Amino acid sequence: LETRLVPLPPDAAIVIMNSNKRRGLVDSEYNIRRQQCEQAAKHFGVAALRDVSPERFERGREGLDGTVAKRAYHVITENDRTLRAAEALAAADLRRVGELMVASHASMRDDFEITVPEVDVLADIINDVVGGEGGARMTGGGFGGCVVGLVPRDAVKPIRDAVAGAYERRTGLRESVYVCGATAGARLEKRLSFDGPSSDSDHAQ
Repeated sequence: LETRLVPLPPDAAIVIMNSNKRRGLVDSEYNIRRQQCEQAAKHFGVAALRDVSPERFERGREGLDGTVAKRAYHVITENDRTLRAAEALAAADLRRVGELMVASHASMRDDFEITVPEVDVLADIINDVVGGEGGARMTGGGFGGCVVGLVPRDAVKPIRDAVAGAYERRTGLRESVYVCGATAGARLEKRLSFDGPSSDSDHAQ
């Protein structure tokens, strides 16, 4: 239960694009994914797939149902990608982060099977524009929703222009775009004032 702060490269922007594809009745799909992951964890004799390394998965995958193996493979490799992304961010290696984000989206699409064509289109457009200098992936629960990209700041306008020119033509939907950056967290400063005499404790902040 340890945490560490990982800086974002100062020249990077976070681009969030809502596909505006409404999610359908996906509760059953969520439940199926959970059951499949639990089945895989039981196969490996662990409480959760976070306790299985990619190497252990490859050694022990024999005997798993093919679909269950694909679901487990996504979760296990996604955990590993997250750790590698933290290392890449700490090294300000935006290209490596981009590679990991592209691989993450491909795994969500092909192994976990939770993306939809509209989300795939957005991710593809962004990744084509940045050309490896950053990357984009689906974010959230899947079956619609948003794509998040970590990209160079000077790529934001070309990304907007590319998406505006292609997304509606290819999907019939209009995207919503939000551009963010990493900043210091909010801080509360409590200031007290008194008309009369005060003790030292009155000025505690």
